[in-house]
Amino acid sequence: MLDVLEEVTRSAARITAALDTLTDEGTRAPSALAGWTRGHVISHVAHGVGAYRRLLAMARTGIEPTPRTDAKTFARAVQAGADRPAAELATDLRSRLARLAEDATSMPLECWGSLVTALAGWQHPAWYTLHRCWRELETHHVDLNVGYRTADWPGTYVTWALDDTLTALAARGFPVARVDALDIGRSWTLSPSGPDIAGSGHALLGWLSGRAPASPLTSDRPLPVPPDWPLPPAPGTSPAVP
Repeated sequence: MLDVLEEVTRSAARITAALDTLTDEGTRAPSALAGWTRGHVISHVAHGVGAYRRLLAMARTGIEPTPRTDAKTFARAVQAGADRPAAELATDLRSRLARLAEDATSMPLECWGSLVTALAGWQHPAWYTLHRCWRELETHHVDLNVGYRTADWPGTYVTWALDDTLTALAARGFPVARVDALDIGRSWTLSPSGPDIAGSGHALLGWLSGRAPASPLTSDRPLPVPPDWPLPPAPGTSPAVP
C-alpha cells in the first residue's frame, strides 16, 4: 500500500500547489464540469477525502465512526463549501489529505483487506480506497481547468486506471473488441465484437473518462459512447491492483 500512498502524496502535492495560485475570484471561475465553479470541484475533492478517511476508520475498527452520509447530504456539503475563500479551500484540502496519509501510514496490515462500503453502496477492500483517492485527485485536477491536462497524468496512474476501467467495462459487455495502449505496450480484449481501438494510454483514458475527445484514437469502426465514469468493479470481480 505504501507505493500507492506515495502516488497519492505526489498527486496531492500537484493539486494543492495549483490551488495556491488561485485567487478568490479564480475559485469562482467556471471549472471544466458543467455548472460547477473551481470552488465546487475543490470542495467536492475535500469532502471525498473525508469520506475515504471514514472508510479507513471503519476498516481499522469495524465500527462506523459517524452516521453514514447519503448522496444528498454529501452534495449539500459540497455546495455549502464551494464559495469559501481560496486560501481556506486550499488549506482544508491540504489538511484533509495530510490526515488521510497519516491514517494510511498507521493502518495495521491485516486491516487493508477488510471490506468497506462506498457511498453508492458497492463494497471494496480497504486498500482500494487509496486508489479511489488517487483517481479523484488526478481526474479533478484536470477538471479544475488550470492548465493540467490528461496528457500530464503520470504513466503509473494511466496504466492502473486503464486496467481498472477496462476490466470493469469488459465485465459489463462494453461493445469494444480490443484496446491497444501503444505507448505502454498493453492490450485488453473486452468482447467478441466491436471496434479495435488504439492510441496512447493518455488518449484512451482521456476518452473513457470523458475528459478528452476521441479524435487522437484510431478505430476500425465507429466508437461506442463510454458510460459514466468511474465505474465500480462489476459484481464478482476484484478491483485492479497496480
